[in-house]
Amino acid sequence: MTFNAKVITGGKIVIPAELRRELGIKDGDSLVFVRGDDGSVSIKTHRQVIADGQKQFRAMVGNDYSVDQFLREKRADWGEG
Repeated sequence: MTFNAKVITGGKIVIPAELRRELGIKDGDSLVFVRGDDGSVSIKTHRQVIADGQKQFRAMVGNDYSVDQFLREKRADWGEG
């Protein structure tokens, strides 16, 4: 689906209400603008950015890698365990 918005004084953009509802964007939420290599721009909520980072991390280390495992490895590296 395509939505249109207009840039107004001060560089402000009003995100259409329907799109805000669909994405769960609320007043006061912080958004992240990501510029693609092709010049496109995507807008993400902080929750989306965190979820993307977690997904990339899981892809690198696997789903069964836990904080406890990480801490055990670090303690072993530091000679503490």
